Amino acid sequence: MKRRLSEKEETLMQIVWNRKKVFAREVKQDLPEPRPHINTVATMMRRLAEKGFLKIEDFGSAHRYSAAITKKEYTNRFVKPLLAGLFGNSIKNAVSFFAEQEEISLEELREIMEMIENKRK
Repeated sequence: MKRRLSEKEETLMQIVWNRKKVFAREVKQDLPEPRPHINTVATMMRRLAEKGFLKIEDFGSAHRYSAAITKKEYTNRFVKPLLAGLFGNSIKNAVSFFAEQEEISLEELREIMEMIENKRK
């Protein structure tokens, strides 16, 4: 696990993190249209396992996948440093950027404030 995942790989990992244990056909069902062929999904899942992001349980002709790294571990290891580099290690700068780009709503900002206040208690 040396590098951040591609957007497509992260999409697959999101499905695995949400479902906990999953077969490739279930991952395919959860993907947005147009869905790739099942062989493409299975190949991507196998590659994620080779990279150390997934564990595989063998069921003969089928494989069930589960995460080898939690979403929090992935975020801390790969996403947090990326954001730190882009925004000078400032959450304020990151939130300001998304607010200016209209990528975050006032309601979402309120939810973030509430989370911070609850964490302090």
